Amino acid sequence: MKTHPAVVLLFFFVIGYGSSENSTTSRGCGLDIFPRYVYLCDLDAIWGIVVEAVAGAGVLTTLLLMLILLVRLPFITEKEKKSPLGIHFLFLLGTLGLFGLAFAFIIQEDEAICSTRRFLWGVLFSLCFSCLLAQAWRIRKLVRHGKSPSGCYLVGMVICLMLVQVIIATEWIILTVVREKKMACSYEPMDFVMVLIYVMVLIVVTFGLSLFTLCGKFQKWKKNGICLIITTFLSVLIWVAWMTMYLYGNNELKKKDQWNDPTLAIALIASGWVFLIFHAIIEVHCTILPAPQENTTNYFDTSQPRMRETPFEEDIQLPRSYMENKAFSMDEHNAGKWDRSLLSMRSGGFRNGSLGSRPSAPFRSNVYQPTEMAVVLNGGTVSKKPMQH
Repeated sequence: MKTHPAVVLLFFFVIGYGSSENSTTSRGCGLDIFPRYVYLCDLDAIWGIVVEAVAGAGVLTTLLLMLILLVRLPFITEKEKKSPLGIHFLFLLGTLGLFGLAFAFIIQEDEAICSTRRFLWGVLFSLCFSCLLAQAWRIRKLVRHGKSPSGCYLVGMVICLMLVQVIIATEWIILTVVREKKMACSYEPMDFVMVLIYVMVLIVVTFGLSLFTLCGKFQKWKKNGICLIITTFLSVLIWVAWMTMYLYGNNELKKKDQWNDPTLAIALIASGWVFLIFHAIIEVHCTILPAPQENTTNYFDTSQPRMRETPFEEDIQLPRSYMENKAFSMDEHNAGKWDRSLLSMRSGGFRNGSLGSRPSAPFRSNVYQPTEMAVVLNGGTVSKKPMQH
């Protein structure tokens, strides 16, 4: 009985501790979650859960596309479809990075998270738009000349374009964090946007070059050009929207601290899904699609030459023996017709005359009638055979 006060005291201590924890824990999150990951499960701040779900779906879709390309890689034999495989993988890798970077804006910031945000934002977008620029140049070549640049050349072009933004982002972090000893999270929104000027140049150049993909004589590649135009155009709209909100809209609405991270996270997942839907999925489908057989004739294609309407005998040189036999058979056939007509006339005359009807003898077997070919073969002389009675 002496232990009852101690048990009661311990029970009230546990209840008090649990109530204090529940008062500080966000709704939807567990008791042992770190405060920096609250937005991943906080039902009061629903934007974090929505961004997390959409970004997770984007990650799974991107990985699935990469797996499909890897599985179908040995069956791709056409040079025009095999050359861009390198930039397709780089583009999917950059898109996968955009979806992964969205989680960095859901998590509460610290020095490591802020450095990651500042460095990867421009680098990942430069990788994606460099791939789109290389793709626009490739499609332009295909539409005009029907030939694609080599895959190594395209990959080298993408890497060189991306390295420019890598140098810019590295210098910005070194100058502000290392040299000036500033905190990685203490930067102005305008500074963040100014570092992305090179990416904006890539967007504009890609959009301008993609317009020229519609000019050329090879029609089948223009569909890829149209998808590229739509992708870059929507990307321009997304960038204009998030920069407007990030620089001016959030300040005007007095929501700078609450809405800056959601604005950037939404821009990432929106760009990622535009890349997937209007470019990556279509390009992967066109790449793994089997080539049409060369012997198949499309009768509905008016650009193909029409079939011959003249007989082939006009162009085929037949053997001389065949022509002679054919002429001989035609003469024999015509002579047979003439003989039968004479026989019918003779038999009719005998039946109508005084002699009465009598059987007619075969006229063709008794009279020899040479053909023109026989005359030619005999040297122009005709050997007459007597009639057989």
